[in-house]
Amino acid sequence: MLRRWLLAAVLLSFGIILAVRSGWPFLIVFALLAVVASPLAFPRSIPAAEAQRRSATDGKAIVYWRPGCPFCVRLRATLGLRSRRAHWVDIWQDPEGAAAVRAVADGNETVPTVILAGAAHVNPDPRWLRSAL
Repeated sequence: MLRRWLLAAVLLSFGIILAVRSGWPFLIVFALLAVVASPLAFPRSIPAAEAQRRSATDGKAIVYWRPGCPFCVRLRATLGLRSRRAHWVDIWQDPEGAAAVRAVADGNETVPTVILAGAAHVNPDPRWLRSAL
């Protein structure tokens, strides 16, 4: 649980240090970066088994991600409100999700990994995924 918030905590701490030394605008900037890098910026994660079941029913994509991943943050920011059109699985919370990613990424836990229409896409172009959703 701690590693999910590590990057956000480091960013916030750095912002506090800079704010004390150089002024409060740094705290605001780093606090916003901490929120973006935290799990709060992502849709609620569900277990991989539940995501697979729901995807089979509604046809939505499954996005495997982990907190602190800059590529996941970029994907989430590019998708905007379209992120609701996918099921999100945090691989640090769900070992089955991590195993599913390793199965399609040559044994690596490379995220984001997206399963769309039964095909796996490892670290896809966010603009492509936005148009596909």
